[in-house]
Amino acid sequence: MPEALSVHLAVLPILLPLLFGSVALVFERRGIFMQRIIGWTGMLALLLAAMALVVQADTGAITFYLLGDWPARLGIALVADRLSAGLVLTTSLLAVASLLYAGAGWDRRARHFHGLFQLQLAGLNGAFLTGDLFNLFVFFEVMLIASYGLLLSGGRGPRMRAGLHYVVFNITASTLFLVALGLLYGLLGTLNMAEMGARVAALDRGDMALVRAASGLLLVVFCAKAALLPLYLWLPNAYARAPAAVAALFAIMTKVGVYSVLRVYTLVFGDGPGELAGWAWPWLLWTGLLTLLLATLGALAASTLRMLVAYLVIASAATLFVAFALGTPATVGAGLYYLVHSTFVTAGLFLVMDLVRGQRGRAGDALDNAGPLRRNAPLALLFVIAAVSAAGLPPLSGFIGKALLLDAVPEGWRMWVWGTVLLTSLLTLVALARTGSQVFWRAEPWPEGVRPPSPPLRAQWAGAGLLLAYGVGLTVWGAPVVRYAQAAGEQVLEPAAYMQAARDRVPQLREPSP
Repeated sequence: MPEALSVHLAVLPILLPLLFGSVALVFERRGIFMQRIIGWTGMLALLLAAMALVVQADTGAITFYLLGDWPARLGIALVADRLSAGLVLTTSLLAVASLLYAGAGWDRRARHFHGLFQLQLAGLNGAFLTGDLFNLFVFFEVMLIASYGLLLSGGRGPRMRAGLHYVVFNITASTLFLVALGLLYGLLGTLNMAEMGARVAALDRGDMALVRAASGLLLVVFCAKAALLPLYLWLPNAYARAPAAVAALFAIMTKVGVYSVLRVYTLVFGDGPGELAGWAWPWLLWTGLLTLLLATLGALAASTLRMLVAYLVIASAATLFVAFALGTPATVGAGLYYLVHSTFVTAGLFLVMDLVRGQRGRAGDALDNAGPLRRNAPLALLFVIAAVSAAGLPPLSGFIGKALLLDAVPEGWRMWVWGTVLLTSLLTLVALARTGSQVFWRAEPWPEGVRPPSPPLRAQWAGAGLLLAYGVGLTVWGAPVVRYAQAAGEQVLEPAAYMQAARDRVPQLREPSP
């Protein structure tokens, strides 16, 4: 890659979706064919940029990019390391499958779909790449505003109600986010995360309680975005009512909240900041274990196919909180591998459940009655692959992720973590086995003279199959992915390297501003 382009790699995952999203909105009256050309051109360009960014980050370099070459305290500072680059690539791969599935026809029903889809990718990638808390808020809002449009487009009745609850909840969380940012800026004089870490370490004792309170408010916001107990009640209904392609893309959104906790509370409140070092992790560990248990019980009690998957999304985020709160390079690395796995498998389950729903006739999404089902062996195979992976059974990636996590649990926590993870894996298996038997084994034949639904379209098969193929790829090529995840875990737990890279690139961070 030319050196002139490699310097700007960090901004491309944000710039490209913004550009193609704007073009899609301008040309949306030209018809769906033009929209798809624009969407796929932008998608492929983003995928190439994300791959190049991972290759660059895998050298161990931490790249700081000052947009417009403005000083960090005035402009947008982007940071690309192994963690952020890996999540950008995960988002891009997920988006490819979601866009394939939407191209089967749903994008015709949502007039602004392709423009909003690209804008949400810009918000997601910006949240992963920003090095500044205020810009994290901005990218959160870009992501959320696009998600409002995607969720509500073409909706009516139950989806509109669930969508409005989703909007109100996230607006409230965003308001708290702004309050927390104002408090932290007033106390520390900066919102650049590298500089915040240095200033928290040098705080006067009298300011410790105020910074802890402000950071606690920020933690509530991130946990609300990640659907951690007791702030998860908004998610099941919203995700269960979303169109399948949109719900699949939403599978990464809870991970943005988890990522934000990992980034901020290792960098700003990591090993360096004296009395505030690591203050949040014990709370998050216990809350994560309890959320994992309750979310799995929710999946077991789910009455619809999509509600089951929505609870599995919450359970996956809770597992990540447990892995990150344990705070060792091995558990964080295992958590990052599990993050990629769980994103793909829950997104794949949303698409598979939508295919099942479309083949069930009057039973539709319900699990309380069998109803007729168009016999379809490939669909049953997709469900089995997704269920085995989600439950953590060998040999697929879910087993690898949980095995890595359980093997890395420190001695003092093994009883609690092993017990909870193994119990919830068993309950997940029971929930998915019940679903499979209800949908496939107890299905009634179609009555004579009644025309069954049309089989799924090729684009639908491609989208669902691609997501599950990613999971198989995480198994077959597990060694390099695990190596990358472990290296990312080690890097994120060494905030000194991040801060030194910031000072080398940004001279004004070397000395605190007056």
